[in-house]
Amino acid sequence: MKVSQAMTAPPVHVTPGTSLEEATRWMAERGVGCVLVVEDGELRGIVTDRDIALRGLGGGLTPDCPVHAVMSADVVTVDADDDLRAAYRAFGRAGVRRLPVLDLGRLVGVLTIDDLFLDVFRQLGDLLGPVAWSVLQEPPGPGRAAPRKGPSAL
Repeated sequence: MKVSQAMTAPPVHVTPGTSLEEATRWMAERGVGCVLVVEDGELRGIVTDRDIALRGLGGGLTPDCPVHAVMSADVVTVDADDDLRAAYRAFGRAGVRRLPVLDLGRLVGVLTIDDLFLDVFRQLGDLLGPVAWSVLQEPPGPGRAAPRKGPSAL
């Protein structure tokens, strides 16, 4: 599976001068945990809800402070055409929860740890679905009760 098939798109992005308050509002309205900081079409950084809480407001900054004061500028990215296994490795090496996704250098999405969990659950479902179905179809044997039919009477 390609990164582009698992990522969230379009990414939520702001400019470096966007206030912490406005960035927080964008995250809340769109149900995301980060905004990407973009200037002149280039990715400059990432700001997470944790950055705002700990480095921003928890660090004594005011809500009107610009996001560039708390953003992480060293951003690890993945390419939209990368195999998802490359993203697993990037997450492991970087120790982050979100990776911006680029396509020919242009920001196109965000891949999160949650996206990878969904991939894992999908793979488990593919693996266990036929096994679970076959178990349900087996006739009862020694020590196994027959499946109930209809409501049980107490």
